[in-house]
Amino acid sequence: MASKFIMPKLGLTMEDGTITAWLKKEGDVVKKGEPICEVTTEKLANEIEATADGVLLKIVADEDETVPCQATIAIIGEEGEDITGLLDE
Repeated sequence: MASKFIMPKLGLTMEDGTITAWLKKEGDVVKKGEPICEVTTEKLANEIEATADGVLLKIVADEDETVPCQATIAIIGEEGEDITGLLDE
């Protein structure tokens, strides 16, 4: 079942983060705990790990885009899975 990959809150005062690089591309297999993107906040830069095993079905937020915490930045699921419902939320 597909799941949203969200911008994590990396500190108490963090309100948003900027995706500086995607380490995986759409269609790549990802493993839970594997770095999937790099995010920069006003205080630090971090590699963000996949929260589930599966395929990176859709990248929602582009590189250099600033995204609020808890916003969807990608969708991870099984190859060929319908994710339209997750994109509409």
